[in-house]
Amino acid sequence: MPKTLAEKILSEKSGGDAKAGDIVIAKVDLAFVQDTTGPLTVRTFQSSSMTELANPERTILFIDHAAPSPNSALSNDHILLRDFSRQSGCILSDAGDGVCHQIVAEAYARPSDVIVGADSHTVTAGGLGAFATGMGSSDVAVAFGLGRTWLRVPESYKIDVTGDFQKGVSAKDLILHLIGKIGADGATYKALEFHGSAIEKMSMSGRFTIANMAVEAGAKVGLFASDETTKKYLEAEGRGNDYKPLAADAGAVYEKTIIINAAGLEPTVSKPHTVDNTAPARELKGTKIQQVVIGTCTNGRLEDLAVSAGIVRGKKKASTVRLIIAPASRRVLLAAIEAGYIKEFVESGAIILPPGCGPCLGLHQGALGDGESCLSTANRNFEGRMGNPKSFIYLASPATAAASALTGEITDPREVV
Repeated sequence: MPKTLAEKILSEKSGGDAKAGDIVIAKVDLAFVQDTTGPLTVRTFQSSSMTELANPERTILFIDHAAPSPNSALSNDHILLRDFSRQSGCILSDAGDGVCHQIVAEAYARPSDVIVGADSHTVTAGGLGAFATGMGSSDVAVAFGLGRTWLRVPESYKIDVTGDFQKGVSAKDLILHLIGKIGADGATYKALEFHGSAIEKMSMSGRFTIANMAVEAGAKVGLFASDETTKKYLEAEGRGNDYKPLAADAGAVYEKTIIINAAGLEPTVSKPHTVDNTAPARELKGTKIQQVVIGTCTNGRLEDLAVSAGIVRGKKKASTVRLIIAPASRRVLLAAIEAGYIKEFVESGAIILPPGCGPCLGLHQGALGDGESCLSTANRNFEGRMGNPKSFIYLASPATAAASALTGEITDPREVV
């Protein structure tokens, strides 16, 4: 029987003939936590009958959400993670190394892997053709010890994206458009599988952005075929041996097919307080903002910084705006320095943060004041998400964010480029 990507991967990892709706026990290729979910995972593991990690070299603890730590309680959690890494032999990615999802993509994820993380945006690695999904801290503790997990094989939606993107329009606009179209619960526990000529031509950076936000439509995973673009990306990261081709079978059965013409898309913004509350950027002209954040696991890659730096080059941010740049990893930061992007940002008046999650979770490094509005390249704009339930968060692409930083209000980037 022809299989979707989800069925194909879970068949391989369970050693059976997995079909949508089946319950399978699958081998876990990579398991990880971060510093807000990891302490519970570690304590659960330590209180269980499990004594050793099933695969310590493929178990990772990331310190990225509160990095560097803003208070003693979080610093004590970091001590717990560092101690557990030394005792168990697993990998520690410490403060300043970058966001877990970016580093997983750069250094660990492989096509057809099953990856579980105690973070909902684990789905990012689906851009590489991995069945990557978020789980609760206790479930990940079990995966730490057993190297296996149970999964219900999701039904799949085929997202067929044709045509070419207009100037100023990107993968972020596509995924915001899709979420606005189907709703925040429109793909609950489904696999969103991306196809079409626009996807085939899309960079890995764009694929990661889309996979990252699949969960904002309720999806279990967001999946892309592993193709020549995947191969070139892995080779550039020094991991060419991790490549293997992976595609859905011809004739695979999808629960739903959604067709999108990329040429018809325009810069899109999610308005407070839900991701599916979308509108074209041009319709929000005049909406004042006090902060712009460019970065996070959604849009903190080198390609994102290149687009943003190109827009602010030789210009100054609006005096009423705090422009915050948070590279997604140390590798991205070094490449951005080498390319001159960091200089462009600093000269425009931006604040440069260390690689990590920055203001996204509202713990530190950019919490909002009462009544303030932020335009962010992140993936969520829930009430209180950035530390203050009396503030407002808009989501947009790096191009829209950079353009808006210059004007002090939400701006269609095509107006300034």
